[in-house]
Amino acid sequence: MNILLLGYGKMGKIIGEIAETRGHHITAKINIDNRDELEGLDPAQIDVAIEFSQPDAAFDNISWAISREIPVVAGTTGWLDKKPKIETLTNEKNTAFFYASNFSVGVNIFFKVNSFLSSLMKEQDSYIVSMEEIHHTEKKDAPSGTAITLAEGILQEIPKLKDWKLSEGMPVSEQILPITSKRIDPAPGTHIVRYRSEIDNIEISHTAHSRKGFAVGAVLVAEWIKNKKGVLSMDDFLSF
Repeated sequence: MNILLLGYGKMGKIIGEIAETRGHHITAKINIDNRDELEGLDPAQIDVAIEFSQPDAAFDNISWAISREIPVVAGTTGWLDKKPKIETLTNEKNTAFFYASNFSVGVNIFFKVNSFLSSLMKEQDSYIVSMEEIHHTEKKDAPSGTAITLAEGILQEIPKLKDWKLSEGMPVSEQILPITSKRIDPAPGTHIVRYRSEIDNIEISHTAHSRKGFAVGAVLVAEWIKNKKGVLSMDDFLSF
């Protein structure tokens, strides 16, 4: 399979290494310094693009590929206000767009555990829920895409919560889910959901030991997406 890497930072490099060990060919490695090379590429020679760049580059990168009917597997966070435009373009071009805030199988199981726990807690008014996420200092956006996905899972299950807010320790209202973001090297990613009451605390957490789990998941999805159409997610891939 011929893979175009859109974004060649730490994640892009690990993805490239894993893809090559699985017998795939890296057509090009695009980053901010050589983005002009995109126009010289032949879309017919690209089976899939894997996009792990920066929030300010993601939309343009994904648009370039989708416009040329190249399926895209995207993991960049911090640009999702423009995601509906990509979904519309995907359908217009009859290709495939796959987005996940986190490609780790373990994290996606954690999403399900989070939603289940939230469903159990929705009538337990004595508990106050909060979230904390920890990433490396090179991560540009806060809170993380994974934290936002967790927050959305909680909001869907607990009616009294109307929104989430980056709190950084600041008090928020009872209708707001507070998220604390910390940037500490070399942490690849920790997410903690806490329910606190006067009687006890309930806590679930996921800690990544390296970026490899994210990268392996992205390559597996890139292999899976061949010949598929439409807007896809980890639920489709894992068939939850």
